[in-house]
Amino acid sequence: MTDSFKAACLQVTAGRDVAANIENASVMVREAANAGASLICLPENATLLESDQKMVPERAMYEEEHPGLPAFCSLAKETQSWILVGSLSIRLRDQKRAANRSYLINADGAVAASYDKIHLFDVNLASGESYRESDNFRPGDKAVVAGTPWGKLGMTICYDLRFPHLYRALATAGASFLSVPSAFTRPTGQAHWHALLRARAIETGCYVFAPAQCGVHDGGRKTYGHSLIVDPWGEVLADGGEAPGIVYAEVDPKAVETARERIPSLSHDRAFSL
Repeated sequence: MTDSFKAACLQVTAGRDVAANIENASVMVREAANAGASLICLPENATLLESDQKMVPERAMYEEEHPGLPAFCSLAKETQSWILVGSLSIRLRDQKRAANRSYLINADGAVAASYDKIHLFDVNLASGESYRESDNFRPGDKAVVAGTPWGKLGMTICYDLRFPHLYRALATAGASFLSVPSAFTRPTGQAHWHALLRARAIETGCYVFAPAQCGVHDGGRKTYGHSLIVDPWGEVLADGGEAPGIVYAEVDPKAVETARERIPSLSHDRAFSL
């Protein structure tokens, strides 16, 4: 295991103006880097939160044309930090639907890994809100564990959080850290956000980095906020509350080993019939 490092989670209220969202996030990334963060995590829909679901496919961009990717690659190199771009809407060739894609960028400014969201949010809420993410996005079909200077990172996005088998698979594949960039709705966040993130940390013995959207967005959509950093024992090290900002925590990779020695459940799987 390596020495400890500082992680940061950015909490933003992204809107429909991609350039403004990139500029706002860039200012915050530089602030986090100046504060000593080596890993800086942005939320889902980092450069665009389009409230009109019918407009989502039209506003997706091809990877090579998306202004967010070169901007954050340049920023990672400038700040000598690793940046997790929570997700971008990436247009796919020969596909009507886009990919909701997360990127991990290394300190040289190169994309180290990417992950397409596997589980899509198709839900009718009691509040009357309705979401059909699968109308606009093609689900991913590959879990991703990426190397970092501090250990391996298992990459997920938002609604993936409700599927614990994915996180167990990432942990058994060697992940010491889990990223859960999100744009959780306010009702579901109030009910489940903290409990689910703490559970995923406890079940896997991993640190969890969960940068989140917050506030009221263009079109009236409301997201929960409360960006969290959770340690492998399930303790919340940082909570972003409800307003835009940055949260930080010191991350000790040795704590992963300690938690798994105390409760070695990852090695206790047994076959069973149903």
